[in-house]
Amino acid sequence: MDLLKGYPGHTAIIVARLDFEKKFIIFNQMAGFWFPYWWLLIPAIILGMIAQSRVRSTYNKYRKYRTRKNISGAEMARMILDNNNLYDIPIEEIPGQLTDHYDPRSRILRLSTNVYRGTDIAALGIAAHEAGHAIQHARSYFPLAVRNSVYPVASFGSNLGPILVIAGLFFGFFQPLITLGIILFAFAVVFSLITLPIEFNASNQAVKILQKSGAVNQAELEGAKSVLSAAALTYVASALASVLTLARLILLSRSD
Repeated sequence: MDLLKGYPGHTAIIVARLDFEKKFIIFNQMAGFWFPYWWLLIPAIILGMIAQSRVRSTYNKYRKYRTRKNISGAEMARMILDNNNLYDIPIEEIPGQLTDHYDPRSRILRLSTNVYRGTDIAALGIAAHEAGHAIQHARSYFPLAVRNSVYPVASFGSNLGPILVIAGLFFGFFQPLITLGIILFAFAVVFSLITLPIEFNASNQAVKILQKSGAVNQAELEGAKSVLSAAALTYVASALASVLTLARLILLSRSD
């Protein structure tokens, strides 16, 4: 779920997360496991696999359970936005699965078809979570403001940083190039770490809102919590991957 100022509008759930995971995999394919310290990445790889498996299985499980009040994800999100005086934020239906996100640039909440039209537990949990991001933006939530300010450099660094490090290693450990790559990639790590409190806060808000609204009963609320917890684990996995990758880059830069 994701929502940065300057986001192109994918990372859907997940834009930042999926985008980083893609770069993380590409980087390790380029760098190759023949480099020292490859073992440092094992925990992140394992956690990433577990997180992706859990989010898919949990989402698919609770998509099957319709809520008793038959409220759609779009209706839930609209209710939350209106209750927070965010009447001017439109809700759009978009294609894809788990492509839901709030775009702070255009101030639009976008929900995938399954969430927009769905009346299941998963749909309501995700819709409430994304509406929580809109509330964060409206209230100038500090971690979100920090992440928005870091995003331009983080986006640039996540793309270019690993390339510079690899280039420096292949060209005889050219230290200035390696150091520049590490510094740039460090911004991507900061971005990933700042994402954690933002996502946790949005999920906590979602649970409280769902409970207070009466849109779900206790059993349905527990299901929504499970969906949001599974999604949160993917961000933890990404943060761990970014930190360990940075640590590996630093260790490689000090190798002879």
